[in-house]
Amino acid sequence: MIKIAPSILSADFANMGRAVEQVEEWGADYIHCDVMDGRFVPNITFGPQMIRELRKHTRLPLDVHLMIVEPERYIEEFAGAGADIITIHQEAAVHLHRTLMQIRDAGCKCGVVLNPATPVCMIEDVLDDVDMVLLMSVNPGFGGQKFIPRTLEKARSLRQMLAGRPVDIEIDGGVGEANAKAVIDAGVNVLVAGSAVFGSPDPRACIEALRCSR
Repeated sequence: MIKIAPSILSADFANMGRAVEQVEEWGADYIHCDVMDGRFVPNITFGPQMIRELRKHTRLPLDVHLMIVEPERYIEEFAGAGADIITIHQEAAVHLHRTLMQIRDAGCKCGVVLNPATPVCMIEDVLDDVDMVLLMSVNPGFGGQKFIPRTLEKARSLRQMLAGRPVDIEIDGGVGEANAKAVIDAGVNVLVAGSAVFGSPDPRACIEALRCSR
């Protein structure tokens, strides 16, 4: 099943509660929340308090992507705020397996993220321990960037490595109706779309088009 996770990084921050309500009305599957600390990536967004407030406005799973250093320091706080899925960067986690288990122990699904320049072989030893792998198809930090085509080959390699494991492959960055079919054909089943959805004149139709791009 293809799932669509609109990124609220592209929403109106002054009306964030209404934005997530609309995403649910439009038929999305997840709310993708990009947490940036200004250290791991050159941008700052929001923290656990925003997740706590968003939780009041939607029943959809909150897919919280931590683009932060020392993610292990904040897992319980984000879980307590209402996160359903927490993904952490392989590049930011010194003790990756331990932090993934910390997420699971906090009651959330856990996932690992790879930057564009990080090969999928770097996470081979934790594939039995994750619910999701998120492949960045842009360099993290800002929305609206151009899709990096090499990510499709990474997705195909990862799907082979998973060898039937029930693990979601999510992709984030530059995804839209023009490339959604290629992304899905590469083995991806969760599409993060920010600008494509929030910039569309008909977001509901955009979400459905992304989901049906086969």
